Amino acid sequence: MRDLRTASDEELLALTPQQPRAFGEFYARHETLVLGFFRQRTVSADVALDLTAETFVQALSSVRRFKPGPEPAVAWLLAIARHVLLKSLRRRRVATRARARMAMEPIAVDDWDLQQIDELGELSASQLLSGLPAEQAAAIQARVFDEQPYSAIAEQLRCSPLVARKRVSRGLAALRTMLDQD
Repeated sequence: MRDLRTASDEELLALTPQQPRAFGEFYARHETLVLGFFRQRTVSADVALDLTAETFVQALSSVRRFKPGPEPAVAWLLAIARHVLLKSLRRRRVATRARARMAMEPIAVDDWDLQQIDELGELSASQLLSGLPAEQAAAIQARVFDEQPYSAIAEQLRCSPLVARKRVSRGLAALRTMLDQD
């Protein structure tokens, strides 16, 4: 059996239907990023935690439809997170269907957990991106946060769309490494 820790995100998602543990590795790699994404955009750590769970349930249920492409798999995951957030905001409540679908008990969260989640929310996008080369930070800001197409990013950064894609991909990989080290 292959060591899942060395597999790329795209490989993990491709392996998930046959090896569900592959999704566990994908989850472990990106849980902090998704939780921080929601903590910056929600009123409480509890809501951020519920939205994170919903995001990963949505990702797992649609993993067979994931198609590797020029964007890294984490961009697919963040698009799902954005959709979950918008859906939740429209309904003005956090969907609890995720736990029910997976037959999971509510997660017990203590004060220490809530404090840790709140600290994640204090990491603003600019703080996360400040550790990257300027070109990569600008490309990620434009693609992931501003949702611009690569052609617009290329024009803005005065490079080709292929170079813009590489900058996003390399920057996201560097962010993942930085988050894993923390």
